[in-house]
Amino acid sequence: MRRWVFLGCCVMLALQAAAQKGFTPVANMELFKQQFTKAAQQTQTIKSDFVQEKNLSMLSEKVVSKGKFWFKKENRVRMEYASPTYYLMVINGKNFRIKDARTDKQISASGNKLFEQISRITADCVQGNILGNKDFTARVLESPQHYLLQMTPVAKGLKDFFSSITLLVDKKDLSVIRITMHERSGDDTVISFIQKEVNVAIPDELFALK
Repeated sequence: MRRWVFLGCCVMLALQAAAQKGFTPVANMELFKQQFTKAAQQTQTIKSDFVQEKNLSMLSEKVVSKGKFWFKKENRVRMEYASPTYYLMVINGKNFRIKDARTDKQISASGNKLFEQISRITADCVQGNILGNKDFTARVLESPQHYLLQMTPVAKGLKDFFSSITLLVDKKDLSVIRITMHERSGDDTVISFIQKEVNVAIPDELFALK
């Protein structure tokens, strides 16, 4: 039994090392925090296309979805999936709207700690405020072109659901270009943002919950 545990740990460490290939610990953590926070404070809106890849342990092929993404301070997010099927998620403050071909419902995160945490994570990740989220501990690596933020959850609900969340940040403008969420189940979700526009006009109506 101990042998299999040891082998499993070795495999996990090997995979982690491969994922970090080309990255080293950030040279000046305090400077990075200052620059990252400043960039987040200057970001009022984000409009982007996205590609989501879902890797399920029970399936041999990944599930790929595409759609549109909008963000607007404070804590307003709209993700509209166009393919392979229509799906809409809207976050407005602490309230959610979920819509697909069969249902259209609202969910209040008030009183639901996990929903509240997920709401905050979503906004913090895309805006770049994640280092200030006390629900995580952070490790920051860098390559010539990117920063890699490895976020490990410490909050109870998140720790039970996610093993880690990784953000890939473009050094040119300190924007988040990819989010990878690793679940305890062994599944993971990768969301890549493309054709991103920052601080463009976005109407409030996009985040309406009705």
